This record gives sequence, structure tokens and C-alpha cells, in this order.
Amino acid sequence: MADRIRIAVDAMGGDNAPAQIVQGVVDAVNSRSDVSVILVGRQKEIEACLKGKTYPEGSISIVHAEDVIGTADHPVESIRRKKESSMVKALMLVRNNEAEAFISAGNSGAVVVGGQGIVGRIRGVQRPPFASIIPTKSGGMLLLDCGANVDARPEHLAQWAKLGTIYMQSVAGVKKPRVGIVNIGAEEEKGNSLVKETFPLLKEMDEKGEICFAGSCEAREIPYGTCDVAVCDGFTGNVVLKMYEGTAQVLLSEMKQAFYSSFSSKIGAVLVKNGLKKMLKKYDSGQYGGAPVLGLKRLVVKMHGSAKAHDVRRAVEQCVQFYREDIASKITSYIESNS
Repeated sequence: MADRIRIAVDAMGGDNAPAQIVQGVVDAVNSRSDVSVILVGRQKEIEACLKGKTYPEGSISIVHAEDVIGTADHPVESIRRKKESSMVKALMLVRNNEAEAFISAGNSGAVVVGGQGIVGRIRGVQRPPFASIIPTKSGGMLLLDCGANVDARPEHLAQWAKLGTIYMQSVAGVKKPRVGIVNIGAEEEKGNSLVKETFPLLKEMDEKGEICFAGSCEAREIPYGTCDVAVCDGFTGNVVLKMYEGTAQVLLSEMKQAFYSSFSSKIGAVLVKNGLKKMLKKYDSGQYGGAPVLGLKRLVVKMHGSAKAHDVRRAVEQCVQFYREDIASKITSYIESNS
């Protein structure tokens, strides 16, 4: 494996590009010596963002890309036609072995299409999912799919259960991840047809020792971390993820308003400041980086569209860990042994 992991970053993707993307990259290369980043995008804009910043020599390079794939662009058409876009050119660096990983906060659909079409799927992987770790009371839970496949079949969820298990064992260090299926009730007979048809497949995998199946996981149980891997179709997963993020933002806003509403509450805020910071850090989803597309030949990571510098820095660190653990090879070995 390479001493320095090369990561291609789409500098123009996301609501806060390129400034926050560039700042996050600078923070990342300044915090560790085992990574180098290739910023792909409009060179003059990237250079303007880098002006005045210090970082190790040779740790950041630029590949010019004039075009940008916007959030409203059609994923398939944009990947096919915008060959000079920052996303396509960055993905091509990974395909051509000029980078080990790719990061973008841009168009989610284009990341999925480009990841599969340019980087390529591992043979035997049916539908690569977005796998996002969300903070819970007991630590982090891997939720997949989070939006790559809004429609899915039972065999897809079953495969994702194993991919999620491999990821949590290798990256999060969970020896025996508990797998749950997102459902509207705890009983086996509950749920829609997808859940009902997937349930026996997961039970069978548990009997074979492929996964540790914990049964249904209701939405209200997710914040408690009752399982380590939660599988669902991409539509459900995306709704859960965004509801989770929105609720956290509202609660944070209400807490701030309450603490600064009067003189006595401000005194209270000072008294609980350290404990509050510790609690908020625990529930900060940014600490886990982006959502990798599991099942591709190389690492492709999708960050939230509103990603800021600390999200980018963590995503870079995530790529290094993913690469060091050689997740793609572990997934390939599992697929080959079960084909």
C-alpha cells in the first residue's frame, strides 16, 4: 500500500465550494503526513482560496476542470456529457490509478452514476448503497441505503446487511455488529412487502453466521443505537437521515435561544458549557465524515451538500482509514465466496 494516500477532491461540488472544500483539505494535510490531495476544479478559484495558507510542500496539487455538475443537473446526462467537469475528471483520476479515493459534496445522483460507470462496481455487487454513520446514544450506527437506490429488492437489502457488517468490523472496530431492518414495528409480520420479504433472508444469513441479525429497528430506536447496522431502501434511509439532521439543528437552535433568553439562563449556560460541548460533539454527524458508496472497486465518498471545512477534513481521514483497512478487497472476497 502507498505511504501517502492520494485523494481526488471535487473542489467545486457543494453549497460552500470551493472555499470550505479547500480549507478542509488544508486542515487535513496539515494534521497528517500520510495523505496528499488533488483538488479538481477551476484553477484560479482554487488558487485564490489557497492564497496565504500554509501546508506541507507537495501535499496539495490542482487539476484544472472548467465545468461543474450542478445539483439540478440530470445525473446520467451530466456524467456522459460534462467530461470536463470537476466531478468527472476527479473520478477519472481514481479510475486511472492516479488517486486511491474520491470525495465530493456535489450532485448525489451524479456521484452514484459516476462511481459505478467510471470507477466501476465490484463484480457481484448488485446495487452499491450510500452508507452513512449517524451518531447515537451508544456510539455510531451505519444506515444504508441513504439515498443511492430509492427502490430496492429484498436481495439488495440482504447484501447491504453484509456489506455494512464488513464496514463496521473493519472501520469502526465493532467485532460482531448487530444488524437491524428499519421497520414500523418490532413484530416480524409488520412492515411493507419489502421488509416482510427481506426479514427471512436476514434470518437465514444469521443462521449461517454471515451477520448478527437483531430483528426490526423502529425509527424511535435509532437514536438509542439499538443496532450497529440498519438496512432499508434508499428512500426510507434518506428520509430518516434528513429528519435526524433537521431535528438536531432545531434542538440546537432552541437550546441556544433558551440559554440566552435571560441573565439567569446565561449564568446557567456558563455552568453547563463544558458538559454541553461534550454532548454536542457526541451527536455531531460531521465527526464520521461522508457516506461511502459501498461495493465499488475504489473508494467514493459523498459528503452532505452543505459540507464545511471540518466535514471535509474528516472525510479525508475516513478515506485513509478505509484504504488502510482494504474494505474493497474484503467485500470482493465475501462476494466471491458466496457466488
